[in-house]
Amino acid sequence: MSATNAPEILWAQRSSAEEPEKNVVMLTINVPNLTEDSVKVDLTASHLHFEASVPADSAKGIEGKHYLFDVDFFEEIDVAQSKQHLTPKSLYMLLRKQQSKDEYWPRLTKEKVRLHNVKTDFSKWVDEDEQDGEQPDDVGGMGGMPDMGGMGGMGGMPGMGGMGGMPGMGGAGGAGGMGGLDLQQLMASMGGGADGAGMPDMSAFAGDGADMDAGEEDGEEPAIEEVEEPTK
Repeated sequence: MSATNAPEILWAQRSSAEEPEKNVVMLTINVPNLTEDSVKVDLTASHLHFEASVPADSAKGIEGKHYLFDVDFFEEIDVAQSKQHLTPKSLYMLLRKQQSKDEYWPRLTKEKVRLHNVKTDFSKWVDEDEQDGEQPDDVGGMGGMPDMGGMGGMGGMPGMGGMGGMPGMGGAGGAGGMGGLDLQQLMASMGGGADGAGMPDMSAFAGDGADMDAGEEDGEEPAIEEVEEPTK
């Protein structure tokens, strides 16, 4: 295991004096090959401690590394109303600001210091005067993030266990999503088998269509047959 590394931290925020759910900090900690057992998170109202020991994976070209990150927040957060979601590539945290106000935090950290591994998440960032109507990235395909009560159970998203057995999708050949329609029976009822033999002969219609197309291409008007009036 190599020396301690600082993980890449991406952050963005929203603010609101009247809607607490829109008064948040969005934090993404990017570390490859994360597992639930390899991550340790200690979150308080004023501080975040993140630590991860990532095992090597030669198949993916990942070296075994130890990651460590500590930060004192610019202002306090509400731990009970904050959420998190773990993936094999990152830990996403939605931190609820404790003080509701319209103004943005000027920075993530309490002290005015520049951390080389902390960057603006431009995929989520919205300017303070343009955030009306913009929702924080809460679930965003994450299936509902657990509260910050601990890291246990973060690896599995509720309702997502067993993606292989989606209703109506059991095998392309069976056309399971068509209400049990039997294609062979349908073809047989039309006079033939599954190969189409016995289908109505469409050649006559094809010939008429070909003649009409040819006439139109030559610029000829289609002939109109005169109908004799019945003798009174």
